[in-house]
Amino acid sequence: MDFEDTPEEAAFRTKARTWIDANAPKHLEAELKRAGFASSGVESEDPMAASKAWQKKKAGAGWACLHWPKEYGGGAYSPIERVIWGQEEGVYGALSGPFIIGHGMCGPTVMAWASEEHKQRLLPPLASGEEIWCQLFSEPAGGSDLAGLRTKAVPANDSSGDWIVNGSKVWTSGAQHSQWGLLITRTDPNVPKHKGLTMFFLSMDSPGVEVRPIKQANGQSGFNEVFFNDVRIPDSQRLGAVGQGWEVSLTTLMNERLSIGSGMSTGFPELFRFCLEAKIDGRPAVDDSAVRSRLAQFAVRQSGLKYTGMRAITALSKGQTPGPENSIGKLVAGATMQELAMFALDLQGQAGVVQDADSPMNARFQGMLMRSPATRIEGGSDEILRNIIAERVLGLPGDIRVDKTVAFKDIPTSGRSKA
Repeated sequence: MDFEDTPEEAAFRTKARTWIDANAPKHLEAELKRAGFASSGVESEDPMAASKAWQKKKAGAGWACLHWPKEYGGGAYSPIERVIWGQEEGVYGALSGPFIIGHGMCGPTVMAWASEEHKQRLLPPLASGEEIWCQLFSEPAGGSDLAGLRTKAVPANDSSGDWIVNGSKVWTSGAQHSQWGLLITRTDPNVPKHKGLTMFFLSMDSPGVEVRPIKQANGQSGFNEVFFNDVRIPDSQRLGAVGQGWEVSLTTLMNERLSIGSGMSTGFPELFRFCLEAKIDGRPAVDDSAVRSRLAQFAVRQSGLKYTGMRAITALSKGQTPGPENSIGKLVAGATMQELAMFALDLQGQAGVVQDADSPMNARFQGMLMRSPATRIEGGSDEILRNIIAERVLGLPGDIRVDKTVAFKDIPTSGRSKA
């Protein structure tokens, strides 16, 4: 692959850079440079308001969701131009955090499966940041087995054609800020677990929906429990056919793993900068051979992630959809983040826990370490991703799954009630 800009790409880069220089919220630049994983770093004003203002300004100028069609609020640019935009947006890209799930996962699913009427209604305000979406997939009893979900959707006992939903979800990022959610449910327990699922989208303001934020180890509450008590959903808000939910969910999951893997920061640039500045026995840390050895290991992984991401971008530029190979980026990035944070804290010692603007790295590596276990679970745990890579990329024999052809209601539940 030629990584140099073509004349057309160079012209686009100049156009993007000029607009960003003229419109970016530069008063937030210093704070954004201190952004942590899953946090914009903005404290001088409401971070959500700052994110929405920047997204709205981008949308007004045609820079929102660059790869989406214009009729849905996008810019109709190529995948390569989208990458160039991300490079030029730089630290201001941290303001996009609240919209990642909607733009990278829910939006593509709606685009692929919803009616034209719903696409016209839902996608433009999603692109502009006016409305935020969440992904209602994981459940307390399911673990990493998404197809083991127990949230039920049954036809309403009237002539409305609506569905009545009861159950709960967990691990739902951004639900407390969301206006809409993608919801996967079980509509038929009498068939094998992958075949009895149906996907819907619903308003998070629907009667019977309750969101409870979860306090995390890093002090944030990005994840939530969501409960459904006789929630009514019109059949017109179903995505795909009844029983086709697993197929619809794969559209979301493939985009999810691409979005997480390609957008996840491992913290390597910050670690490298720290090692240039920090001292060990009065000398720069980078002069220590053991430190250089670890930096080299992390640099190799960072390079591999970069070029694996470029391979995915090349596939997208040829009109291909994200495939199972994109699980590699997420798998490697999550483990690298955790290892790197532990190594950085070993170098920092007690100073690594001090959270203050004048302290070294402002406890960035501590925050990264406390957040990193979640990155190895969300979007598919390490074990799930390894199975996907082994079976669907390398073609190795699959694990023995004795429940694959068993009706869901007949699967043992280890003391839990059956569906």
